[in-house]
Amino acid sequence: MKIIDLRSDTVTLPTEEMRAAMASAKVGDDVYGEDPSVNQLQELSADMLGKEAGLFIPSGTMGNLIATLVHCQRGDEVIMGDLGHTFLFEAGGISALGGVFPHTLKNQPDGTLNLADLQGAIRPDDIHHPHSRLVILENTHNRCGGVVLSRDYTEKVGQFAHDKSLVLHIDGARIFNAAAASGNTAKDLAAPADSITFCLSKALCAPVGSVLCGSRDFIGKARRLRKMLGGGMRQAGVLAAAGIISLQKMTERLAEDHKRAASLADGLSLIPGISFEMGKPQTNMVFPYLTSLVSLSPFEIATKLADKGIKVGVVGARSFRLVTHYWISDEDVAATIHAFREILALA
Repeated sequence: MKIIDLRSDTVTLPTEEMRAAMASAKVGDDVYGEDPSVNQLQELSADMLGKEAGLFIPSGTMGNLIATLVHCQRGDEVIMGDLGHTFLFEAGGISALGGVFPHTLKNQPDGTLNLADLQGAIRPDDIHHPHSRLVILENTHNRCGGVVLSRDYTEKVGQFAHDKSLVLHIDGARIFNAAAASGNTAKDLAAPADSITFCLSKALCAPVGSVLCGSRDFIGKARRLRKMLGGGMRQAGVLAAAGIISLQKMTERLAEDHKRAASLADGLSLIPGISFEMGKPQTNMVFPYLTSLVSLSPFEIATKLADKGIKVGVVGARSFRLVTHYWISDEDVAATIHAFREILALA
């Protein structure tokens, strides 16, 4: 049975070209800064994001943690959305390991933070309060439906943060999806940020890794923290070789995933009992919602889909997340729509 895995774009496997590049990669000891493939990946990443330098890291979670630890001291406060990945899905690392306090604001349906809320979140200069130090945005925004934060909005937040002597970090795990959907470059979307991290191992298909980008001084401090956190890698060029292909080739095809996500949503929307409370997909994430017409729970439906070789994510009491990626074809989209229709017809 063929498996159609729509749980996340983290399930992507490296392409054959990536596997060949990994097998023949030029390597060295990256902790000494001597791995040519890692150095090439970091330089390419920094150039594409418009920053001075980059750092290859095992994961986006580590990247967001390192960025926070560079920008903040113990007892400082970071402002972020209540649906942001750093708040929801990173094991409380900024607090447990950094002593940094999260100040969450309500994410708007479009993934943004209200500028008036940001203004109200700035702490006064008073010994009773932590220092407001950092703002984190997420683009694309996962839990708001894979939505794109616009260049104009990000520029406004960057200007606001800098006017208030704060810094801006972007969790850009899928920043290249945001670029593909908005018609901007990743460099444009990252321009207002003091630092940004993005994932190679999601829609870009590499097996492992993310890159953190910022100024040379920032990356120098980040490299020390990467080592402290256990992320100093040796002959990591075997992995970086795949990441180079991710940036050179996989960033150019993301619109295909977005098109399939739109087709999937359109097909599912025609099935009685399915609605889209968060709207139709802007990028590669589809969030179907079960109406009161359906008696089965999402978990029961997910189990029935798995029996048909289709894996989906359950993200709420009545909702799913389905993510298209390189390994999902038009035929897979059609098969998924058909399976949902069959199961809900019997529900």
